[in-house]
Amino acid sequence: MSDRIEKTIELNAPVERVWRALTDHKEFGEWFRVKLDGPFTPGEVSTGRITYPGYEHVKWEARVKQMEAPRLFSFTWHPYAVEPDVDYSKEPPTLVEFRLEPVTKGTRLTIVESGFDALPSHRRPDALRMNDGGWDEQLRNIQAHVEP
Repeated sequence: MSDRIEKTIELNAPVERVWRALTDHKEFGEWFRVKLDGPFTPGEVSTGRITYPGYEHVKWEARVKQMEAPRLFSFTWHPYAVEPDVDYSKEPPTLVEFRLEPVTKGTRLTIVESGFDALPSHRRPDALRMNDGGWDEQLRNIQAHVEP
């Protein structure tokens, strides 16, 4: 069992453009498919609703950890918390990190989600599988959002 998911993509866009797509709550909402209630603020909880078809019932709740422009944006959340009648708040969250570094063609974006080993054993396999596929899709989404 793996404790983490790691995905990397090279984007044909400058670091500043990718940073804005990640940390401006309206832009993040466009490509991530979430309607956020307000800006990201380190130490604060970001709330909203998922807008992805079939998951509109899912609340977005993430605690912003770091915003170190333009290289690191991170938050914690409860992965694959999609059942409306389940209280996930007692579970340990996973940590999502977006790391940016300049490369010749633009920006290398690395997304790491870690902490799956701390999840309840009955949820761990589905959370890992669904988020692994979800991050693949989100890489395609941000690429379409930032590339000319």
